Amino acid sequence: MHISSFFLELRSAYQAELDDLTFDSEGRNVLRKRLTEKRDELGFLLQLMDLHPEMVAVVLHQAFKFTVPTVMDHFLTRNEEELLAWGKLQHALKIEAWAQPIVAQILQEPMGEWFLSVAAALEYMHSKPLSADNRPAVSKDDADKDGHNDNLSRSEGSDDHREATAEDGDEADALAREEAGNDWLAAQGFDRKD
Repeated sequence: MHISSFFLELRSAYQAELDDLTFDSEGRNVLRKRLTEKRDELGFLLQLMDLHPEMVAVVLHQAFKFTVPTVMDHFLTRNEEELLAWGKLQHALKIEAWAQPIVAQILQEPMGEWFLSVAAALEYMHSKPLSADNRPAVSKDDADKDGHNDNLSRSEGSDDHREATAEDGDEADALAREEAGNDWLAAQGFDRKD
């Protein structure tokens, strides 16, 4: 399965949003408390759902149980302009009882069905690791800029490279999430964290 660039970008932004909500400045896990606060602000957040769906989708974190994963896998291959309608996607999942009122409120919005489809996809992706073919590729130019060129030339074709690939994938995911978070913060007007 090849995830579309639309969903890959949203996945990174969604993960960054969840990461930002998870811990307070003292390192305590406050995700549950912050998600409750976000859900209480749903009326305001709905204004952002078409511009920043990842910021609003967190209110539905853990709201879905996916009963037909093949439908979700197929859905993730689509680009923004060819998304499945909520009615077609809804049969592939079950909505948790606590989330029913939130979903009902979202469905009253003009972009509600579109948003619910995107939110379900974000939650589905969050529950699954990225496969190797969906991880961001590092070009030779990027590697040269970042000082990773030596690592590339040393590891190409070696057994050590093949054994370290799984570890590198986790590291690459963490770096991609951090970079997405930095990009998002910069887009919001904050200075880049380097």
